[in-house]
Amino acid sequence: MSNIRETISISALRQRQQMHRRQVRYFAIAWMGITLLLGAATFIAVYTATGALAAESPSGVAILPPPMAESSVLVAQITATPFPTFPPPEQAQPTAEPPQALPTVVVATPTVPPIRDLDFDLGIAVQKNPDPNVYKVWVTMARDQLRLNWIKSQVVWRDTERVKGQIDWSDLDTSLTLANEAGLKVLLSITKAPDWARDPGARIVADVHDGPPANPQDFADFLSALLRRYPNKIHAIEVWNEINIDREWTTNPPAIDARRYVQLLQVAYNTIKSIDPNIIVISAGLAPTGANIPGAVTDDFVYMDQLIAAGMLNFVDCVGAHHNGLNVPPNQDWNNLPERNPPARFRGPWSNPHHSWSFKSTLEGYANRIRAAGSDKKLCVTEFGWPSVEDLQGRGQLREGFGFAADNTLQDQANFTAQAIELMQQWGFVRLAMLWNLNYGAQAGWNIGGAVGDNVPWSILGPDFQPRPVWQRIVDFDFRSRPRRAQ
Repeated sequence: MSNIRETISISALRQRQQMHRRQVRYFAIAWMGITLLLGAATFIAVYTATGALAAESPSGVAILPPPMAESSVLVAQITATPFPTFPPPEQAQPTAEPPQALPTVVVATPTVPPIRDLDFDLGIAVQKNPDPNVYKVWVTMARDQLRLNWIKSQVVWRDTERVKGQIDWSDLDTSLTLANEAGLKVLLSITKAPDWARDPGARIVADVHDGPPANPQDFADFLSALLRRYPNKIHAIEVWNEINIDREWTTNPPAIDARRYVQLLQVAYNTIKSIDPNIIVISAGLAPTGANIPGAVTDDFVYMDQLIAAGMLNFVDCVGAHHNGLNVPPNQDWNNLPERNPPARFRGPWSNPHHSWSFKSTLEGYANRIRAAGSDKKLCVTEFGWPSVEDLQGRGQLREGFGFAADNTLQDQANFTAQAIELMQQWGFVRLAMLWNLNYGAQAGWNIGGAVGDNVPWSILGPDFQPRPVWQRIVDFDFRSRPRRAQ
């Protein structure tokens, strides 16, 4: 109404001034009334749908409520996983509702290239989701609420390039774009060769007998296509996963062969560095197994020795490691475990003592072997965490072999995780650690029944999108605000 054309004569303008003022007053009063009514209606609708505008968790961490019922999240169809390994899901279907996304915050690109940043840093595993709006929620939580710099995701080569040269980029287009927009650094764990690339005659059963490519150049071609499509959006690559078990390394003839892995690693390293030398190349985290079965399983200490002897340290920036905590506190050695109070129901660490039960013994064992080889390469712990089912009662039964998750309270999960982070900072031989996990519980509807639910007890987001106590412990470290130093 104030946009009056300059062509109106001065006399006509004077005649209209009085009318104009009245109209402005009437319009302002009417508009204010409409705004108040709409605001009240919106408040009532949101309050009714969510029970509150922002729920407060027991730990005191504010978490935004779920949106209206029409939103959907995809649940992971997690395949059967033999103890003690816990791979991320690869496909999803609709189930529970996601929490609302936080406001977008513009974050500057990190000024220190990851390859030169050797100070300890923390990230978290985030399950992929093809819905950009849902994935943005998880990315925003990692950055703004958990105050982290890194996220980890797995790329299943088998599902991404089902036919040689025909690559489905849809998931990565979503996840890498949103992570980059958020200013988060990304670690990709790339594993599982497509059927067409496997050894002729190898036993091929998805998620039971996956394996490497017969020709490492096929893997190099995939890496090259990946890095050229997403320049400056990938900051670290873990080459394969838990290569000391046949679930991930089935070959023909069957062999858990460190020399063959190092050949694949060398090709991957050279390919990555030729395209982007700033990417951190990480060797495959091993499965702490405590067993030696020819052709099927190799003890991780034995296998680490074999990898080093085969030249692994020449083709990595960081040595990968996994440890999923079980029911042993992170500061306890395998050969000196005090009894828990109350006593643990899962008795493996006490009835069958071995380093693989202990977070501390396992990581120190790897670091000692690297130092003994004359190297100063650090560890990248690409998977660690402690499970609990305290708040998951009535949501299914733990599978056999996962009973350790029932020994840990939610407070244990929080305390053990915080202790592990403090230890890794103190040790000085850990460069990067990825907590397992942010959103697997939410996307599985917090159902722990069967193979689908194996990952749920590790999630730091509990039922109804309420943060578990471990959430605040991570926030308190505030890795997002720490200055990074180039080395």
